[in-house]
Amino acid sequence: MRIRIVDAFTDRPFAGNPAGVMLLDAFPDDDWLQDVAMEVNHAETAFAHRLPKGGAADWALRWFTPVAEVAMCGHATLATAHVLHTTGAHDGQVRFATRSGVLIATPAEDGSITLDFPTAPLTSVEVPSGVAGALGAEPAAAFDTGPNVGDLLLELADEKTVLGLTPDHKALAAYSARGIIATARAEDPARGYDFVSRCFFPNVGIDEDPVTGSAHTALAPFWSGRLGRADLTGLQASRRSGVVRTGLRGDRTLLTGRAVTVIEGELLTP
Repeated sequence: MRIRIVDAFTDRPFAGNPAGVMLLDAFPDDDWLQDVAMEVNHAETAFAHRLPKGGAADWALRWFTPVAEVAMCGHATLATAHVLHTTGAHDGQVRFATRSGVLIATPAEDGSITLDFPTAPLTSVEVPSGVAGALGAEPAAAFDTGPNVGDLLLELADEKTVLGLTPDHKALAAYSARGIIATARAEDPARGYDFVSRCFFPNVGIDEDPVTGSAHTALAPFWSGRLGRADLTGLQASRRSGVVRTGLRGDRTLLTGRAVTVIEGELLTP
């Protein structure tokens, strides 16, 4: 069985967010999928298999971190769509059947891929007591991002504060189902991005995620409401870093980026 490592939300190797991708004939048992994801040991490994023609979706898609299955993952969806198109396994727009409904990936002539995801519902909440100490900065505001994303979104004072965070990952685990999205407005939009973010997901085995597509389904409505524009660009400022172009379309959010296959090999374990 072929397995690939794809760097997503970047146009160059060794940046963005790496994802494992496997195209299968059917899903084996969950323990096997989890074991493969643990072996790959990236934020997510995506498993997909073709569905019968004529249905609501073209491929079934699931995502696993090294320790758990997740309900939504943007970068591994982008990586899977990239593999389908670059290998000729699927031409044009592809519809994925997932735990978050049907997600659509549309390739463009310039090599980018646009994902159509549900917009996260944002609910303003009190800043939890103790989260500032765990994060290492005092949030200005806090928002619940709903069940699909499962994060606590925290607005911080400025870009410099987001970039300088050195959180206590174990302590952060107490504040949301998946983790924390820390964000601030870009100091200089002339650099090519409107807002900056970092994402910490200790509850699913990821201290800091390099680039998180699903988090941008919450960041898009958050910053579109503040900046007054539907189309924005976000920089996720992890060590690897990556760029996500967002387009708020009501209850749907478009996430656009590029991907690069960096490793292709053979999984020998049956």
